[in-house]
Amino acid sequence: MYISVFDLFKIGIGPSSSHTVGPMRAARRFVFELPAGTLERITRITVTLHGSLAHTGRGHGTDTAMMLGFAGELPDEVEVERVPVIIAETRAQQRLSLLGKHVIAFNPATNIIFNVRDLLPIHSNGMTFRAYQGETQIAERIMYSIGGGFVVDEDEVFVGAPRGDERAPPFAFNTMRALLNMTERENIRLVNLLQANEFALRSEAETNEFLDRVIATMFACIDRGLVTDGMLPGGLKVMRRAAGIHQKLIAERSHQANLPHQIMDWVSVYAIAVNEENAAGGRVVTAPTNGAAGVVPAVMRYARDFCNATQQQLRDYLLVASSVGALCKMNASISGAEVGCQGEVGSASAMAAAGLAQVLGATDTQIENAAEIALEHHLGMTCDPIGGLVQIPCIERNAMGAIKAISAASLALRGDGIHHVTLDQAIDTMRRTGADMQTQYKETSLGGLAVRLVEC
Repeated sequence: MYISVFDLFKIGIGPSSSHTVGPMRAARRFVFELPAGTLERITRITVTLHGSLAHTGRGHGTDTAMMLGFAGELPDEVEVERVPVIIAETRAQQRLSLLGKHVIAFNPATNIIFNVRDLLPIHSNGMTFRAYQGETQIAERIMYSIGGGFVVDEDEVFVGAPRGDERAPPFAFNTMRALLNMTERENIRLVNLLQANEFALRSEAETNEFLDRVIATMFACIDRGLVTDGMLPGGLKVMRRAAGIHQKLIAERSHQANLPHQIMDWVSVYAIAVNEENAAGGRVVTAPTNGAAGVVPAVMRYARDFCNATQQQLRDYLLVASSVGALCKMNASISGAEVGCQGEVGSASAMAAAGLAQVLGATDTQIENAAEIALEHHLGMTCDPIGGLVQIPCIERNAMGAIKAISAASLALRGDGIHHVTLDQAIDTMRRTGADMQTQYKETSLGGLAVRLVEC
C-alpha cells in the first residue's frame, strides 16, 4: 500500500499518536463497524490494553481516547475544549453514549483494563475490544496501534506494517534507492515525482488544500504554544517554558543583542511550543508521531521565517519529508513502543532534514544524504518517558531533533551527495537496533530516564 502525504500527516490531539490518536480511532472503529443491529443490543463494552498501552496508557491519555472513540469522536474533528467536559461527565455519570446514539453504563475504572502482564503476539500496542448483551459476549475484536495514528486488525498487520492508500500511484516505491532510480530514469526531480503520485490519487487542488491545512495547523500550534504558560497536566508539575523563552527572544531582538546561535534558540522554542501543546492535549499534527510532532513544524517555521520559503516551497517541504517518513514506516517503524525514540524523533529529524534540503535547493542525492545524516545520529535512542507522560525528555528531545535536522541539511548541501552509508541502510539499522533493544527502553517507562526520577 502507498503511504501518501495524507496518510502520514494526521491532524489530531495530544499527547500521543500511538497511545491517544490510534486508540481513539480504534475504539470508534470497533463500535462503528459492528454488524447491523448489534449496537442497540450492547449493555456493556470493555477494552483491555496490552504492552506499552498498559504501561504508559494512563500518562498518554489512552483511557481518555477510548471514551472519546466509543462516543464517536474523531481526533481531527473533536473540539479540544470539549474533551475535558466529555470525560468529566462520563466519569461522574458512569454512562457513555456509543457513537452518540446508544447510552450504556460505563465505569472507566472497570471497563478500561490495563493488562501489564500479557502481550498480544503482533505488536506491543495491542487492544482487545469486547461487547456484551447482559453476560453474553456478542462481539470481540483485536486491534493494534502501530505508530503515527495507524490502526490495523490482527489479520492485517505485521511488524512495521505500512497502512495507506490501496490505489497504486504511477511511481510506487519502497526504498530511497528505488525513488532515486526513478528520478534518473524519468529525468524528473524527486519532489515532482512525489507530486505526480499525489495528484494521481487526488486532484492537485485537493492535495494543495490539504497541504495548506497541515501547514496552517502546524503554525497555529506553534503560535498557541508561544503565548501559553502554566503547568502541564499529569502530576510531574512541569512548567511550560516556550512562552517565557519566546518573550526573552523578542526582547533581545528589539535590543539588537542577538548572537548568531540565537537563531537555533528560535528553532528550539518552535519545537518546544508544539510539544507543550501536545503534552497538554492540544491540536497537533502527527509528524510522523505526536511524541515527535515538534520537529517537522519547527524546521518548516525556520524555513519560512529565516530562509524566506514561499508557500509552494513549504508544500514541497512536506511532500519530500513525507517520503522519508513513509520509508521509515515501511522498512523499520515510527513507533516508540517498537523501536524506541529513534523511530519517532529520529524519523522526524530525517524528514525535516530532507524537507529543508529541498527548500534550500539541494539535489536529490543531497536530500537523501541530509535524511541519512539526521537519522544516523539518532540511532539507538531509547523511548523512556518519565511517569509515562510525553514531557520529559520528549519536549526537549524535539528541539534537539530539529537542530540536528538543520545541521544535517547544511552538511549535505556542503557535499556532493556521495557518501558511504545510505538512507536505506540507516533505516534498516534502525529496524535491527529496535529489535535488539530491551523492552524497558521502548515506551514502557520501566528503564532509562523514566526510573531516574523515582530514584531521586
